[in-house]
Amino acid sequence: MTQESDSKKLACVIARILDDKLGKNITILNISNVSSLADYFVIVTGDSTPQVKALMNETKDKIKEIFSRTPLRVENDARNRWNLLDYGDVVVHILHKEERETYAIEKFWSNAFSINENEWREISKDYAKF
Repeated sequence: MTQESDSKKLACVIARILDDKLGKNITILNISNVSSLADYFVIVTGDSTPQVKALMNETKDKIKEIFSRTPLRVENDARNRWNLLDYGDVVVHILHKEERETYAIEKFWSNAFSINENEWREISKDYAKF
């Protein structure tokens, strides 16, 4: 597997984990053609501050269990309404719905390609309810 396909698989499995934990409006952006920050962004909305935190913790725990990887960096705002997990090639943005609307990450990265839900579900099917 190439680095890009490994990154894509990681992004898709993260999306699956977030979906299993009831994250909303999951988006995967392939930003590799427009930025050197990462290959993929995974963006998800949590309905409440506790859910934002739970989504972050579940993602960290499951990715460590499945891929033996821990984030290079973990960041969150003081009110725990926007959490970020940086795996180097994949960056996960977990936002409360108001922050998601305010910061509109997808609009800022509008030149990036999206991976549609059917595709990420297919790629991550072996990891459903891992």
